[in-house]
Amino acid sequence: MTRVSTPLSLLTLASAACASPPSGTTPPGAPLAAAESSYSALRDLRDHIDVAGEAGRAATADGAPLATLSARYDSLRLRFASRLAAVDSAGLHGDDARALGVMRRTLARDLGRLPDTRSATGDSAAGARPRCEYDAAAVAADGLDSLRRRVYACYGWAQSHVVIGPDTLDRLSVLGALGGTAEAGRRRALFLALGPVWRSVNGDGTSGSPYRRLIALEAARREGSAPPGAAQARDAGLPPDSLEPWLLSVLTTWRDVTPDSLVEPWDWYYQAGRAARALSGRIPRERLAPLNAAVWRSLGADVRALRVHYDIEPREGKDPVAFTTFGGRAPIEPWVFATYRAGGLDNLNELLHETGHAVHIAAIRTRPAFRDWPDSDPFTEAVADLAALDVYEPVWQQRWLGDSVPLADGLRGRYGGIVMDVAWALFEARMLRDPGADPDLVWTALTRDYLRIRPHPELSWWAMRGQLVDEPGYMMNYAVGAILVAAIRARARALHGSFRAGDPTLYAWLAPRLYRFGLERPARDVVEEFLGGPVSPAALLADMRRISH
Repeated sequence: MTRVSTPLSLLTLASAACASPPSGTTPPGAPLAAAESSYSALRDLRDHIDVAGEAGRAATADGAPLATLSARYDSLRLRFASRLAAVDSAGLHGDDARALGVMRRTLARDLGRLPDTRSATGDSAAGARPRCEYDAAAVAADGLDSLRRRVYACYGWAQSHVVIGPDTLDRLSVLGALGGTAEAGRRRALFLALGPVWRSVNGDGTSGSPYRRLIALEAARREGSAPPGAAQARDAGLPPDSLEPWLLSVLTTWRDVTPDSLVEPWDWYYQAGRAARALSGRIPRERLAPLNAAVWRSLGADVRALRVHYDIEPREGKDPVAFTTFGGRAPIEPWVFATYRAGGLDNLNELLHETGHAVHIAAIRTRPAFRDWPDSDPFTEAVADLAALDVYEPVWQQRWLGDSVPLADGLRGRYGGIVMDVAWALFEARMLRDPGADPDLVWTALTRDYLRIRPHPELSWWAMRGQLVDEPGYMMNYAVGAILVAAIRARARALHGSFRAGDPTLYAWLAPRLYRFGLERPARDVVEEFLGGPVSPAALLADMRRISH
């Protein structure tokens, strides 16, 4: 685990942001500049508070107590809101008008009062087991968000407490074990041990299950608005009416290049795990962080110099989904949160992906109002995979692991995860369109018809992705992102050359072309300018077809 210790001087920064300019020195345009200065300090302070909370600490990395910073945050937030209200939007144009709009939206959406430190389920201690014997209808009566928090809390507990004999594992460890377990009966037992995870989301599978109530409420909330996939596709440069046909073309191509016999779901993971079985022994857990850093350094991105922090140790109460976020914006300090109890190729792939987010954040160079994630999540997910996908290439494997597997085995490992994400994205799109459908049957049809997985409608094994609960529609980001990253990787190789074996000039070349903009430019403009034209699934489909060559 890599952590960079730097003095934060947060109280000084926040105090400076609250100061008023000397009388008689206010230049034209000063109200917007003053608001943006307060905004920068407020976001930076909130980032440090949020990261300390995610890390389970009562103080920031340099020892500032959260209680003190919380009071400062409340004061600074009121000052910022006052300054923002003093800005006359009528006199603003171009980037200034957009900056004001971004700050107003962020204040309303992301910069409210700090949440209660108690969990949403009424437990006061971090990591305490949530109350999961509950009436979903009664919780839903308090609103969609109440039900979402309860389901997600129970999912988080269940996925990190998977009991297998005398051992307690997490969901990712079990899925990794499926790929490396030769005995079919043992694979089946491992897979079925995930049952409590599925039931934490879908209960007994009846129409009153937590998920079915959740998706019905979600669909009702979205009624009359464009489906999330359409907005995500449009913002990423994909024609919205082409989205589902393109995703189905991905699944159809996978079906065309893989064997045509049905397999059990636990055996599907084993078949997709050939590369991981052969190579994971070369990546023990203690090598994950150093190898991740070395790979990115070979591409010109030194994570230590870029102030990237990591929290990857197991801990009770930790978010069950790996993610990367801002830990500060003045200067930018990315933070990666994940949990790794073991090493292996798949965990390295995920850590490289999260570090891809971190080096993206670190390269943002724009005014404070735009110093945030781009406005297209598929783009964000896509560029995070620029380096991570190479772990499945023989050239990369030989350099970093001293051994390699046949190309077809590596590509099955790469695309096994991608086509599963595409199936989840289509599953969720269909459930939002028809919330009365039985999710077990929707999932069974998709995985049978395209992934050739034997139907098990009695098992809600689709219910193992936390995003389905916490951020409905988010799985589409991964699906669309897979199309984007294939196109971006192909274009980068055409313009700059191959980087599978490393290229120390790559990061400096990519940063001003893809990474630096934040919210300054729409992601669609960035992508289409880089590609020299519109997005297409052609690069992904051509790459996938290498499986059968």
